[in-house]
Amino acid sequence: MSTLTSIHPRQALFGTEPHPAALPVCDHYAGVEERMLKSLKLQADMAQDSGRAVFDVTLDLEDGAPVGGEAEQLDLVCGLINSPLNAHGRVGVRVHDLRHRHFEEDVDTLVRRVGERLAYIMVPKIDGEVDAGRVLHAIQSARERHGVTRALPVHGLIETHRGVQEVASIARLPGFESLSFGLMDFVSEHRGAIPASAMGAEGQFAHPLVLRAKVEISAACHAARITPSHGVVTEFKDTRALLKAATKAARELAYTRMWSIHPAQIPVILDAFTPVVAEVDDAVEILLAAQAEHWAPISHHGVLHDRASYRHHWYVLERAWVTGQPLPAEVEERFFGGL
Repeated sequence: MSTLTSIHPRQALFGTEPHPAALPVCDHYAGVEERMLKSLKLQADMAQDSGRAVFDVTLDLEDGAPVGGEAEQLDLVCGLINSPLNAHGRVGVRVHDLRHRHFEEDVDTLVRRVGERLAYIMVPKIDGEVDAGRVLHAIQSARERHGVTRALPVHGLIETHRGVQEVASIARLPGFESLSFGLMDFVSEHRGAIPASAMGAEGQFAHPLVLRAKVEISAACHAARITPSHGVVTEFKDTRALLKAATKAARELAYTRMWSIHPAQIPVILDAFTPVVAEVDDAVEILLAAQAEHWAPISHHGVLHDRASYRHHWYVLERAWVTGQPLPAEVEERFFGGL
């Protein structure tokens, strides 16, 4: 194979252009020790076939810690991240919000004790660009104090009026890897003007103000080349409702990641965000043919393809890979070996 032919799609199609991190499509939250342990075990079990974590685990300091037990919760979380249970390095932590008295302690302790093994820090209630800048500064300062040289990605939760209004500016700030939509707090911010039904699996896709906020966040993330993450479906026992909501988030609103709050939700979200087999098959054929032609335009089943469509098919293939979908051995080795 010539040097030109062996150029990897990321290099051939994006060059020096920033390429968004290929995050797992499911972000599972756990705040109680028993559920944390079960989540980490499930993450390891589901990684056995593919050799990589197909969902992230976010350990929760905000809603998980009982009042007065914040220090003990922080110690527990740090211990789990440093333990062999964190086998794939895909464990993050949700800290308290910027204005909470435990925010600085959360950040400082996490960076000091687990900064080299922490996948990301999730910060809730980011109320605008100024808040976002203060969050990033606090984390950067902690890294400098404790000599943590690796980049520490930040995930933010947008759930206020100002947060939605300024989401494009927030997304552009260097340091953010993902932004999520906080449905229930956003609805509550409207002081009863949005009905409670808008917090449900169906209503959240019907109310225009909620739908507008979701679209604003998704569009801002894509423009800034970071990951838009869809929020929760609280009807965790209704798998049909969850599948419908997750499919809408992925297919209609362009979200590439979604929260889970119960282990039973994880496979449903993975299913909704995994490209269909026909899409993956097309992506494999088109990308292999394009690489063989040194990434010049090709004809595939009578349709012209060039680097614009190659980029789309690369993202499809990458999504299949991060969700653990089986790929041809040649594709695994050529495109994903070493990733």
